[in-house]
Amino acid sequence: MPTNPRDLSLAEARRLVQRAVDKAEQLGLRGGIAVVGASGALVTASRLDAGGPGGMARAASKAWISATQQIPSTEHLHRMTTLPAPISSGFVGISPQAMFPGAGGIPVLDEGGVVIGGIAASGATVSPFLPAGVAPEVVSAEGEPANPEDLLVAYALDVPYVGQHGDDRARWEARFGDLAVAPEDSLGMKPAPVASRQHELGWAREVCDRVISAAGGRGVRVSVAVVDRGGDPIQQDRMDDAVAASVDVALATAATAARFGCASDELDALYGPAVKSLGRLNPVPFLGAPGGVPLAVDGRVVGGLGVGGVDPRVCAEIAREVAAS
Repeated sequence: MPTNPRDLSLAEARRLVQRAVDKAEQLGLRGGIAVVGASGALVTASRLDAGGPGGMARAASKAWISATQQIPSTEHLHRMTTLPAPISSGFVGISPQAMFPGAGGIPVLDEGGVVIGGIAASGATVSPFLPAGVAPEVVSAEGEPANPEDLLVAYALDVPYVGQHGDDRARWEARFGDLAVAPEDSLGMKPAPVASRQHELGWAREVCDRVISAAGGRGVRVSVAVVDRGGDPIQQDRMDDAVAASVDVALATAATAARFGCASDELDALYGPAVKSLGRLNPVPFLGAPGGVPLAVDGRVVGGLGVGGVDPRVCAEIAREVAAS
């Protein structure tokens, strides 16, 4: 009897992201890490504190490419830059999730070698370039030059380091000259302590965990997103077997609530017919439907919480309950 494929579990995806977060903190890096299932739906994503907006979207795009095309995103990039323009632009036209075809994404395989997801990192100091003031031991893997972005992904997957962003040695020599680091002194792939300074991320994860617990108590499967005050995601999670569109609904309602400072389903009452134009004010996800609530600390809106995937009224109830707690 045929078995329908499944994405990697939320628990496993979170384990991979946590490893990347641990390594990023050890290396003094800031950015986002995303895991996308083979279905193309995001499973989880985390943004390190002070990671800045935009990085999560780039990471998610590269993770989507590696998960769905089942190849490292650097190979996809090579294909897109060697194909005729109508083909490469056509690919993005029908697959807008691949709008950022950068290197760095790696497929995630199950025990049988089947692709069940993809992982990538990007943003702020998570890049192939060596941050200012970085110690040479930090960007060395087993005594060889490495780059921060590919280090995070290799460490998360616990696989040997392989650079995807061109000549690591050239960047190394431009920064450090002919300096050599002994393999035993290289920190790139050495075990990292559990991250302890990601306070905003820890807060966002706690909010998401409460939503997941509340949804489980109701016997429903949802996606949840916590965003900053500008609508950029800090933490996103999709419960196992939650519908794919739940990810988009959760993010859009969270961003809407954060940016307008009200529940996402209150916009009609506040703006009337103009609500249809609100989504064009800024190129972030927008949805004036139930499920999103602002998150406030000491009376100041600091972000938004969005829940999606089941009856929007149920999503709104869960979001309100968690935000109130």
